Parts: sequence; C-alpha cells; structure tokens
Amino acid sequence: MKVTLYSYWRSSSSHRVRIALGFKGIPFETVGVNLLGGEQASDEHKTRAPNGYVPALTIDGDTYVESVAIIELLDDLFQDVSLFPKKPRDRARVRALVETINSGVQPLQNLAVLLRHSDDHDKRTEWAKHFNARGLEVFEHLMERHGEGRFAFGDNFSAADCFLIPQVVSAKRFGVDVSQFPRVSRAFATTENLPFVKSAAPEAQPDAPK
Repeated sequence: MKVTLYSYWRSSSSHRVRIALGFKGIPFETVGVNLLGGEQASDEHKTRAPNGYVPALTIDGDTYVESVAIIELLDDLFQDVSLFPKKPRDRARVRALVETINSGVQPLQNLAVLLRHSDDHDKRTEWAKHFNARGLEVFEHLMERHGEGRFAFGDNFSAADCFLIPQVVSAKRFGVDVSQFPRVSRAFATTENLPFVKSAAPEAQPDAPK
C-alpha cells in the first residue's frame, strides 16, 4: 500500500493527519505544498483537492481530503489500534472534541481567513489569538465534564488528541497562555514526548525551514 500525504509543515490540519498516521504505524511519503508560495491554488493541487487546502491523502492512487474524513478513514482501514471509542456515547464525546477544534477554531485561523480579515499582521494575530483561546476554553470545559484522564478523553490516546496537539502548538504561536487551561496543558504534556507525536511536529517535517 502506497500512502502519500500532501501537506504544509505548519498546517495544523496536516499535523493532525501526520499524528494519526504515526499512531497507527502507517508508512507514508510527504509531499510539501507551500501555502505561502500559493502552491495550494495551483491547478495541479486543485486536481487533488478542489478546496485548495491541505492535507490531501492518497492511498493507492485514490485521494481523500478534509482531515476529519481522512482520520475516520484511517480508523476504518487500519483497526489494530483505534482513534475513536467503540461505545457510541464515548464516540460522540470524542467527535465533539474533534469538532470543537475542527469547526470552532482552525477555520478562523486559516491563512485565507486571516488575509481576508486584515492587511495588518498584528490585527490578524490578535484575531487568531482570540479564537484559539476561546476554543481551548471550550475544550477544557468538555474535558472537565468527561471526568479524569491522562489524555484529551480518558486514559487512551484518541482522535481528540490528534486535534488538540496541533491546536495547542498554534495557540502558543499566536501568544495564548495555555497554562490557563490545566486539563488541556496536562493532556498536551502527556503526549508531547510520544515518538509518533514528536515525528509529526511541524519542525520535524522535510519542508520545514532549516
């Protein structure tokens, strides 16, 4: 099976998929798509991803887009270890954590949104900082509702962690004091030294600035 990930090193959506691939032990090739250089708008990339975004994941010649759909597909295809709980109610809770980030935070810090919001770098940063802090606050409250656990949901690594880790990285980049969210901070600290998480980090990617 040949798996190719089209991504950008600092894209949080790409980061999620790298974590999921690493957690499941799936070998893959990375092809960089330079967002700052506008490569996502090229005809070549839009053939893979009509939305003009990353990530796009190709498995044996078939291409899939949108990180939630990709991660759910990986969970269906590679079932030795799971990213979603088997119990329906727990599965819904993990999906809610996923969507808190996927729908409630990341789209608002997307490069296209930031550029549309303002030409001023400081105003863009403040916008992204606000929505990152707001989203992590919601995530924190949901974690509290779900009870104790080492990870984002309970004591097992899940899709919720795949989404939380990149968002914490982004929040820190935009100047959010993540320490104000103790449950989020604890879950992040639990995962940050896992080998598959470290190899998925933005700075570890082949297209990252050296």
